[in-house]
Amino acid sequence: MTEVPVAQKPRKPIAFRLKEDLSVLGPGLITGASDDDPSGIGTYSQAGAQLGFGVGWTMLLTYPLMAAIQEISARIGRVTGHGIAGNVCRHCRPDFLWPMLVMLFFANTVNIAADLGAMADALALLIHGPPIVYVILFGLISVIAQIFFGYQRYVGILKWLTLSLFAYVVALAVVRVPWAEALEGLLIPRIQWSGDFLTTLVAILGTTISPYLFVWQSAQEAEEQRIDLKKTLLKRDGRGAGKEFRRIRIDTSSGWHFPT
Repeated sequence: MTEVPVAQKPRKPIAFRLKEDLSVLGPGLITGASDDDPSGIGTYSQAGAQLGFGVGWTMLLTYPLMAAIQEISARIGRVTGHGIAGNVCRHCRPDFLWPMLVMLFFANTVNIAADLGAMADALALLIHGPPIVYVILFGLISVIAQIFFGYQRYVGILKWLTLSLFAYVVALAVVRVPWAEALEGLLIPRIQWSGDFLTTLVAILGTTISPYLFVWQSAQEAEEQRIDLKKTLLKRDGRGAGKEFRRIRIDTSSGWHFPT
């Protein structure tokens, strides 16, 4: 008997396959990159200036904690169709909710102010001029973009902006890094029972695992579900939960490689 050849599906061009692979990146990528904000860079820079590579081991500690809590947040948004803030409003009493909102508003305001100030100082170092003007300029740009840009366009811009973080790779190629000392600090924990070390350690944990990131990724997952008519709430139809959770894990893991 002669075997009938089995028809094979034509392989897609590399460009299409690459586009499909990159399409799974979204909320996790953007949220992870956003954690590398000016205030975070300032904290890491001060930690490195004070303690050198001696705090490198904190990256191995914080990465699984970051990835786990962010993946949980993303799953909440994808399953329920609401972000963490939306779910809290629906399930918590007002006397518990309002103090949380006040504290979150204060923390986010201080964080945004620190980011705008750091961005303004960096621009002033490059082109000189009054930093307060740059603070106002950056603030206006952010507000205008959120008001006048559609969600998909705004998200697309944020995705492209994450490419700027590859500047770290270029910096590694330019700066002479004592790799032996860096690997030693990464793999061998050294804890100093001093006020400076413990304060720096708390600052690293605080700037790496930030509450606004939980709210951000969960809310973006919920928004992605709302604008995509092909996606249904997983709490109503869980048949695609496995595929969606795998996508969320890949997205979150890729995004959180940036801060570490």
